[in-house]
Amino acid sequence: MLETNRIELFDGPFLCFAPLYVAEEFLRMEGFGEVRYLMGDSSPTNKYADIELWGAPSLLAALEDGAPMKIIGGLHFGCWELFAQRGMQGVRDLKGRRIAVAALRSVEHLWISSLLGYVGIDPREKVEWVQTGSLEASKQAFLSDQVDAFLAFPPQPQEMRRLGRGQVLINTTLDRPWSQYFCCMVAARNDFVQRHPVATKRALRALLKAADICASDPQRVARLLKERGIESRETIAMEVLRDLPYDRWREWDPRDTVRFHALRLRDAGMIRRSPTRILERDTDFRMLEALRKEVKA
Repeated sequence: MLETNRIELFDGPFLCFAPLYVAEEFLRMEGFGEVRYLMGDSSPTNKYADIELWGAPSLLAALEDGAPMKIIGGLHFGCWELFAQRGMQGVRDLKGRRIAVAALRSVEHLWISSLLGYVGIDPREKVEWVQTGSLEASKQAFLSDQVDAFLAFPPQPQEMRRLGRGQVLINTTLDRPWSQYFCCMVAARNDFVQRHPVATKRALRALLKAADICASDPQRVARLLKERGIESRETIAMEVLRDLPYDRWREWDPRDTVRFHALRLRDAGMIRRSPTRILERDTDFRMLEALRKEVKA
């Protein structure tokens, strides 16, 4: 029996969060009579939903700042693409350059800091951050040549390719080591996990089933995203859904993602805690492991 038939989910709305919207049908099948979506944006808020999707670096930073969440699974790889003006050859060429982000400690600021730290560039001193206020404003700043780079989030990479502007320095769906780790991870509010363990597991199962649908039937999901007003261009939605590996939740260990990004963010001076401490205190993968066994059975 479910301990509660109500659940709140975080609503970006972000295109790669497609399983979040597909999951509503499965959540109702799991026994949730009331499914509510809380609106939000790319910046952390003081209001946390029962279940949320987060980019791995921003989730680790939020936990460092006291977010009352547990990481309970990984959803898919990829998403982000680092665009730079023509002529740059790699991430090291960003040293001393102007980089657009919505805000400091926003999801893309943390991702780029992780990328810079990986190649030995201190993101606190060796680049100039231009705070634009939004992901879309960052793209526009790049298109108007006000900045040298920005991190594009679906559907922005697809739009940039159609415009023929800039070049991709890093594609986190394809380029190692980034392509070997989860981008979006599943987190649940601590008190929800403690009070409603059965409901938490069923909610996670609904999300993972939804991820499988994104992988197996992207056309159906593209129509749903259009109906919900998340992406009116079905061809763009289809491109994103086909590019992102939504079915790898079965194969890859989310602990590896936590270790990898925690080390990168520590090197970049964005968090203080060790990967071991984060794994001990801020994760609970028992439900995911049980669901994987159910799938195999």
